[in-house]
Amino acid sequence: MSAELEQLAVLAASPEAYEILYQDDVLLVVNKPCQLLTVPGRHPDNRDCLISRVQREFPGAQVVHRLDYDTSGIILLPLTKRALSELSKQFQARTIRKFYQARVGGQLANGQGEINLPIAADRQRRPLYKICQHSGKPSLTRYRVLSYRAADNSSLLELEPVTGRSHQLRLHLAAIGHPIIGDPFYAPPALAEAAPRLLLHAAQLSCQHPLTAKALTFNAPALF
Repeated sequence: MSAELEQLAVLAASPEAYEILYQDDVLLVVNKPCQLLTVPGRHPDNRDCLISRVQREFPGAQVVHRLDYDTSGIILLPLTKRALSELSKQFQARTIRKFYQARVGGQLANGQGEINLPIAADRQRRPLYKICQHSGKPSLTRYRVLSYRAADNSSLLELEPVTGRSHQLRLHLAAIGHPIIGDPFYAPPALAEAAPRLLLHAAQLSCQHPLTAKALTFNAPALF
């Protein structure tokens, strides 16, 4: 094995099946399980992923956006080149709205708010990111508290990433002192080990149909 391959993590693919939320001739919408890559990884052992599974049943399915390996939830999969092009334009124009649900440590002081902190790659701790006022890119997350659970001192939040930086939701919540439970990157050990998975889920997505321009909203509430 080459030195480069040794540096690439092998990520075990979840045996859980994806769920079809919507299907027509040009668009497929699925609920991705956690611990499954959206596209193949660089390591040869990371070929099993969402799109490879979907393409066995829908050979024309293509990727227009992704969710992290650890994150579950809604993904749009265009089935034609035209649908891919139209959805890509909506993502570029930021007219597609995505809402996540996350369970975090602690009780937030405010019922809703914004986290506006710039994010940069952490070159000393790759593949992590960091808050950096000098080199970070503008990053904005809106949040709303859905509930608080005293039994384990955790809060369920609705999150809207206005920008789409890598690790944005994880990093923003950790930066305000409420890391996502199950996050091996930014949560302290007690919270990182408090769940068997990252408690982050893409729960709602709104877009226009790529051919008819009809307003569509898809929902898949978190199970945590």
